[in-house]
Amino acid sequence: MDDEESLAEWARKREQRRARAKGQLRAVPLSSGPHRGAHVEPAAPRVIQEHDGTQWVTVSVVESLAAAKAILYPPQPVEEKPAGWDRPALGESRGRHHRTTSSERDR
Repeated sequence: MDDEESLAEWARKREQRRARAKGQLRAVPLSSGPHRGAHVEPAAPRVIQEHDGTQWVTVSVVESLAAAKAILYPPQPVEEKPAGWDRPALGESRGRHHRTTSSERDR
């Protein structure tokens, strides 16, 4: 806490941080030793935890890194373009990179 920050301001910021963290998910490997990068021991089971605003709460257990990623990063719906989507009509071009036709060369 800053010396110049009031207690009310500090409490407001703390609640904002907690609100942002609430609902976040993480996967923690169930292996002995210190937790290392997620790519280490991809076949090890993992605990899926959710932050409730104060602490991490265990939600489920999955069998591997691939299963954990499927829960943490669900596929996003694909946005489809409407069937009647029309591109703007391209008019006659006289620009610098315009390919000239034989009738234009004869002029």
